[in-house]
Amino acid sequence: MIVVVPVDPPWPGLVLPSLVESTPLSESAAVTLYEAAVTDVVRAAEQSGGDVLLNYRDEETIPDAATDAGTGDAETAVRELAEAALEPTDAETVRFERQVGSTHAARIGNTVTHLLERDQADAVGVLEPTVPLVARTELDGAAMSLRRHDVVLGPSSNGRAYFAGFTEPIDFTDAYETPAVSTIAKRTAAAEADLKLGFAPMLPTVATESGLCATIATLEARQQAGRPGTDTMAAAVAELGLTVGPDETLERTETDNPF
Repeated sequence: MIVVVPVDPPWPGLVLPSLVESTPLSESAAVTLYEAAVTDVVRAAEQSGGDVLLNYRDEETIPDAATDAGTGDAETAVRELAEAALEPTDAETVRFERQVGSTHAARIGNTVTHLLERDQADAVGVLEPTVPLVARTELDGAAMSLRRHDVVLGPSSNGRAYFAGFTEPIDFTDAYETPAVSTIAKRTAAAEADLKLGFAPMLPTVATESGLCATIATLEARQQAGRPGTDTMAAAVAELGLTVGPDETLERTETDNPF
């Protein structure tokens, strides 16, 4: 299975915008969280049995305001993030390709279709970069499931899909609009071929407040159980002083970090 991780350059105003809009997080704090999530996700993907492809957005699909706030070019920013996450020998095996398409769904659809039809990949799994709790267990399990199913979905927070694996392309038009899980499932059922649908375990995404809270609570539980994992995200959460409040919303304790 080729594991495709669609990564945005970690620039202020571009990554995790819903958190900036709905929580006390600043744009710089969102960048810190995004970089941590991508680091843990890329490590999990590299440790799995799949081949890793980082599908990066370039300046043509990025709003001018975010481009102006970024440093360098998009490809270099993504490459540097991946190289910092992995050992040098592991980073050398990662493939980088530019995304093509005007929307997120179009970019994902173009990549999946290209890999299945032109590169003749047996299976393609699209792994969102904002699910730091993912591990090789879920990815290798999804790869095994794709031997029995044509499409495998990993549900996430707010109806999103943190993972979508394909052995056959579907109609990707607006497929990633919320709720993506049910939309992709409907497209699978509506496909002309008799496609079989399977599922991976549910995991939260840090792209939403509820998902970030679920991630923080899980990290705290793992630490108490002596099973920390996802070290980079745990460190970022501690650095920013993020906690889950009694009303199930994101809170911040006092730290030296100005957000």
